[in-house]
Amino acid sequence: MILSDLKSYLKEQRRVALADLIIHFNIDADALRGMLDKWISKGKVRKLPLTASCGTSCCQCDASLTEIYEWVDE
Repeated sequence: MILSDLKSYLKEQRRVALADLIIHFNIDADALRGMLDKWISKGKVRKLPLTASCGTSCCQCDASLTEIYEWVDE
């Protein structure tokens, strides 16, 4: 996967959880964070503030993967 693949997916989805990106691209979370940081530094992606949970009451979400990233319109 290259940065342009990530860009296309983020533009299409608008908001995506890190856990969903891991599944979609089959890539390690830290590798994805590195690529996301590139887009963040260019002002194209923003990391949304973390919430205590994903919004459900099941408590099964891995808190380290509930990061939400949003594509910022060009």
